[in-house]
Amino acid sequence: MYRYETHMHTCQGSACGSSTGAEQVRFYKERGYQGIFITDHFFGGNTAAPRSGKWKDRVDWYCSGFEDAWNEGQKIGLDVFFGIEQNFEGDEYLIYGLDKQFLLEHEEMERWSRREQYEQVHAAGGCVIQAHPFRMRGYLSAIHICDRVVDGIEVANAGNTPAQDAYAARYAKSRGLYTIAGSDNHHAGAKTVLYGVGLEKRLDSAADFVQHILSRQPRTLLCPAGRFDADPTAEPLLPAYLLDEDDQFVPLPMDWLE
Repeated sequence: MYRYETHMHTCQGSACGSSTGAEQVRFYKERGYQGIFITDHFFGGNTAAPRSGKWKDRVDWYCSGFEDAWNEGQKIGLDVFFGIEQNFEGDEYLIYGLDKQFLLEHEEMERWSRREQYEQVHAAGGCVIQAHPFRMRGYLSAIHICDRVVDGIEVANAGNTPAQDAYAARYAKSRGLYTIAGSDNHHAGAKTVLYGVGLEKRLDSAADFVQHILSRQPRTLLCPAGRFDADPTAEPLLPAYLLDEDDQFVPLPMDWLE
């Protein structure tokens, strides 16, 4: 089985990161991973790139963590793929299948709506996964669930509590959603247990992973045993909303918890 990290950050691309791309690559290589997806925070989130200035300069800065990781991966034999994490109102999305050239050619993308993001990413051959959909933090006032504009959800995230992941797993099962796991790793060496997905076939490119997701191929969720066994209701939900067919947020139906 080939082990892949699907969700991680560098200090070059994410303001909340503390490790360079090269440091992350060496960390994952030592722990037996075949590859990683660098998913630094894009311009709607906690990016390390400038908030203003020339688009090319901002994109160059944003991609520097991935490029550092890719160069190191070439040296020591770890596969490094490009990804993005974009934020809207606390709801965040992992995007796979784009590249730096796409970013350079689409300055309008930091102003996309959730649906525009989904449609444009698909048109470019990529896919979208909602990250840690039931995460609850002091800086969040609500949960936004957006099934209609994603290809799946991240049900196991090492930065979540077991209850938050149990909410996600129950919801995904009830709605038939494709699921992945990720460490959300910002600091090489800080996490003692790493998440991700296990695949039977080695990925040649990010496009391979996109097709794996879109065709709903089997994968192993890399996370602790019993991760989804917690009683989610022990951690009461924030106000929760669902994006409807008119792209409006309505109260999230709770039938999936019954």
